[in-house]
Amino acid sequence: MFTGLIRELGKVVSLAPMAGGMRLEVTMETKGEGSPVVGDSVAVNGACLTIVEVGSGRVVMEVSPETLTRTNLGTLKPGDVVNLERALRVGDALDGHLVLGHVDDTVSLLEVRREGEFYLFRFSLPPHLARYVAEKGSVALDGISLTVRGLAGDSFTVAVIPHTYRNTNLQFRRPGDKLNLEVDVVARYVERLMGGGGGALSEDILKRTGFL
Repeated sequence: MFTGLIRELGKVVSLAPMAGGMRLEVTMETKGEGSPVVGDSVAVNGACLTIVEVGSGRVVMEVSPETLTRTNLGTLKPGDVVNLERALRVGDALDGHLVLGHVDDTVSLLEVRREGEFYLFRFSLPPHLARYVAEKGSVALDGISLTVRGLAGDSFTVAVIPHTYRNTNLQFRRPGDKLNLEVDVVARYVERLMGGGGGALSEDILKRTGFL
């Protein structure tokens, strides 16, 4: 599990095909207390991957064919910057929101604009995920925990504070880019409690089911 708070930016070193999947090598801090070891889970742009090799200042992970299909990892190139988050450990603070590292789909960045010191990012909203996205609800975009500011038709908007903008790969994103979207797992559980009716979530529903 993850929190959606990006602790480190990595840079893609190399990519190599393997049995329909891919070996992905990225820079990562590998020294000091709690340094990564083989078998650790890391969210790369929000997709949970397992470290299979650790070198000096770098790690290697294997990406499955399904993950390549469902995420933006298949479009990476050497030099690209990726968001990295190590999996939660016992005793870690649960800030952000609960992120599983299971990307639901990719979304297109439609618009970026400034609002004072803040940044507004507008994304496409896939119809099959629309019922899980609610105003003031949480989403993970490229692994970043963000709050939905507004919904309009087939798109949604998030507001990004300057700290998040500077410390994630959002600073490099431009309209037309694809980002990984993971909807809030709480929304999925609420739907299940409701019997899987598929209706849109609302604040009233969340209150009635005990989530607010």
